[in-house]
Amino acid sequence: MVKIAPSVLAADFARLGEEVRKVEAAGADIIDIDVMDGRFVPKLTFGSPVVAAIRPVTRLPLDVHLMVEQPENLLADFRRAGADWITVHAEACPHLHRVLGQIREMGCRAGVAVNPATPPAVLEYVLDVADLILVMTVNPGFGGQRYLELVEGKIRIIRRMLDEFGSPAELAVDGGVTLQTAGGAVRAGAGILVAGTAVFGSANWGLSLEALRAV
Repeated sequence: MVKIAPSVLAADFARLGEEVRKVEAAGADIIDIDVMDGRFVPKLTFGSPVVAAIRPVTRLPLDVHLMVEQPENLLADFRRAGADWITVHAEACPHLHRVLGQIREMGCRAGVAVNPATPPAVLEYVLDVADLILVMTVNPGFGGQRYLELVEGKIRIIRRMLDEFGSPAELAVDGGVTLQTAGGAVRAGAGILVAGTAVFGSANWGLSLEALRAV
């Protein structure tokens, strides 16, 4: 079954705890927390105190997506704050295998994200230490962008790589996910959909989650 990870980047920040509780009750599977440093991507968002504030209000796993330079310097802070999964960008990690191993050693699931223009080959030598592959279907940094359909070819390639390696890692997509675009990503091989506006911006979160799962 397809899993849905609502991105709190699209939530009402003034009522963040309440919104996380409500989206869990509506049937979400994972909470996605986008951390941006204003350098790796233009926008500046959350730090570890926000993760620590969210942790007590939900039993769902928290996937902290680090869109930052030198993410290895922040791993311990986010683990202490309550992250269950930590996802780093291949483009930000010269020593990607080492960083993914460090995440696992901390007791978190290790995720690696790849931007639209990054080739799948970057993943070839980290499949043994990756628990999650996150394919960006927009250029990261801003919510509400248009889904890049051309990335579906890369999703298919990565799905085949995981199957041939025998990896149990989950394959997720993030960016521009709507009822109109989710089906293409799922048919290409994605098992997790990160969705912001498609959930938090809808009139009925439960119905939106069900509809995304049913694509």
